[in-house]
Amino acid sequence: MRALDRKLLRDLRRIWAQTLAIALVLGCGIMVLVAATTTQGTLSGTQTAYYERQRFADVFSGLTRAPQSVVDQASRIEGVLQAEGRISFPAVLDIGGMEEPATARVISLGDGEGLNLPLLRRGRLPHPDRPEEIAINESFGLAHGLEPGARLAAVLNGQLRELQVVGWLLSPEFVYTIAPGSMMPDDRRFGLIWMTTPAAASARNMTGAVNEISLRLSRSADPRAVIAALDTLLAPYGGTGAHGRDRQASHAFLSGEMQQLQVMARFMPPVFLIVAGFLVNMVLGRLIALERAQIGLLKAIGYGTREIAWHYLKLALLIGFIGLVLGWGFGHWAAEGMITLYAEYFRFPFLLRDRGFGAIGLAAVLGMATVLIGAGRAVRASVRLPAAEAMSPPAPPLFSRGFVDRAIMALRLRQTSMMILRSILRWPGRAAITLFGVAASVAVLVMSYFIFDAVDLMADSVFGQSNRQTVTLSLSAPAPVSVLNEARRLPGVQIAEGGMALPARLVHGHRNRLSAVQGHFEGASLARLIDDRGQVVTLPHDGLVLPLMLARGLGVEAGDIIEVELLSPPRQRWRVPVAAVIRQGMGQEAHMRADEVFARLGLAPMLNQIHLRVDPQGLPALNALVKRTPAVAGLADWAEVRRQFDATLSESLLTMVGIYTLIGVLIAVGVVYNAARIQVSERSHELASLRVLGFTRAEVGFVLVGEVMLLTLVAVPVGWVAGHAMAAGLVEAMSNDLIQMPFVITRRTYALAAAVVVLASFVAVMLVRRRLDRVDLASALKARS
Repeated sequence: MRALDRKLLRDLRRIWAQTLAIALVLGCGIMVLVAATTTQGTLSGTQTAYYERQRFADVFSGLTRAPQSVVDQASRIEGVLQAEGRISFPAVLDIGGMEEPATARVISLGDGEGLNLPLLRRGRLPHPDRPEEIAINESFGLAHGLEPGARLAAVLNGQLRELQVVGWLLSPEFVYTIAPGSMMPDDRRFGLIWMTTPAAASARNMTGAVNEISLRLSRSADPRAVIAALDTLLAPYGGTGAHGRDRQASHAFLSGEMQQLQVMARFMPPVFLIVAGFLVNMVLGRLIALERAQIGLLKAIGYGTREIAWHYLKLALLIGFIGLVLGWGFGHWAAEGMITLYAEYFRFPFLLRDRGFGAIGLAAVLGMATVLIGAGRAVRASVRLPAAEAMSPPAPPLFSRGFVDRAIMALRLRQTSMMILRSILRWPGRAAITLFGVAASVAVLVMSYFIFDAVDLMADSVFGQSNRQTVTLSLSAPAPVSVLNEARRLPGVQIAEGGMALPARLVHGHRNRLSAVQGHFEGASLARLIDDRGQVVTLPHDGLVLPLMLARGLGVEAGDIIEVELLSPPRQRWRVPVAAVIRQGMGQEAHMRADEVFARLGLAPMLNQIHLRVDPQGLPALNALVKRTPAVAGLADWAEVRRQFDATLSESLLTMVGIYTLIGVLIAVGVVYNAARIQVSERSHELASLRVLGFTRAEVGFVLVGEVMLLTLVAVPVGWVAGHAMAAGLVEAMSNDLIQMPFVITRRTYALAAAVVVLASFVAVMLVRRRLDRVDLASALKARS
């Protein structure tokens, strides 16, 4: 081994603690990059393969009723490779051991050569000659233990039927299974039922007809042109608006999660890499300054500038390599945990795991570039010195009493406090690096903890203020407002209010969105429109109120005119002004006063939703009655929805926040520990002089601890500001057409982030403070660094 390489190992052993601190900070950035990229790659690769194998469609459309021949006409649209029609309708289920009713979507099975092919997981497919046989989705079967052979009761098109489960299926159309109008998947309360086409047609009275059409497109097809042509074809048959995969619920949720992983991979690692680069610069700069005389001696005996520079760069690369190994290892461990968590919500029959080679390669490039850039300035400034100059002690720094010194003197501080302030002011670059690193850790924690505030606000808005009803009944068909009188006589009902949602296409210029116009009846106190600040939105007498993300998608602002194309009878086209744009956490419907809706329709008021406040004592009787009421297509129990919401988010949020807390603490510890170690090394002579002059160990330690903690306290508000900006950026990056994350940061979040960082910084500096007590005074007084 060459002499310089042996020196390299000795240097590494001497600064092992600082090396580990830097490597951990760098490793955190690499871990986030590898974990997010690998998880996203696994989901994307699995999704692509699953869609291809099971022929997942590209375009979807519902309709009221059309003859089977319409499917052949759809297949002749330019760009269409394959078209398939089917029958689909809602059902209410009565499952043994379950007090409340469950709901399901019934889907007719094709011939096995069509689109959206379900995959058999257990049992067999229903026999064409046995209309009572059904297959169900695997997650619903697992939730209820409905093994093949089990029986259940269902209300199909107003008729009570007994069905027999013969198989479990998975479908590419329902990777994320969520009930219409729900926010979270609930495998106990919502399931999928596949029946043979003759059985479904008989149950729905649709022999020879279809009410859903799916299309697969060629690579060269223009999806917008195909969608427009399909809408024109289906308009006479009550088409509810064709759309691509981007508006298909399961695909949209899955794509949203992958988008969030991409945001994480791009948004978080730069913070850690920048901090790691500064730390490398600090540590290597100090090491080179201490070895100034050795560098001069090496040059004097024949070592060239390049050899010496490469020696120190190798030390930086070795630190980077340690960080890479830690990041790769923990990144793959975190990716496994994330993939396991996603597998609970996204139902894939297999997982094509991304090995992460691309992420590893990118991490290696970024990690090594970070340490080389961090080390470059320190190395370049030192190795350029001629041998004779390098072997001489450096010129002492010039001190002069300026305005700041006179101001400090006027404060009449203790001598140790004055030393702290002078050290910060005379080495502002070093202080700035410490301040930046600590501020970064505060910012990371603020950005992480604010998600709790956002979820709390969203939950309070959705469950506490916007939806104050106990249950919501979805009706099979619109009914007159007088049906509310019957609803008030149901068991336990205290208040009954109606709602009306009309499927619609909103058009502005060349942009359009499939949505719904939600009609709000005057005086409603249960289901209300609430913005992200928790304020009740008063609807104007004329015009629509749009959620922010929907307005952005259409490119409209308050005052603009949009076209509303109703997709249910009577099919009308309106030109309506946008009265207001609001930020809304969940849901992307357009909102309008119900009296305005029906005035434009020229019809008497109708409703297709009934919101009920129910006495808990009467809820079991209401559930039993709903199970056998043909007019009810579904029931949403808002207490159960809230429970599911909390259960789904609590685990993932706690895991994520725990990881980010650890990351924030590691940044703070790495920055503070390195800064304190460098101070002890640089000021050992000065601090030892204080001990000789009679200062106690506590007073001398105060100089070290006080400077670091003062910088920490100054960094806290800087971190708050940076965390506020990062959280705002995260909200914009992670919000989509389905969810608008509210932006709110409470004082509790700021305080908690500050407390965690201050405590971590104090622990780190106290670890170095112990080393100060072991400094040999005689050796320190002889040192001239």
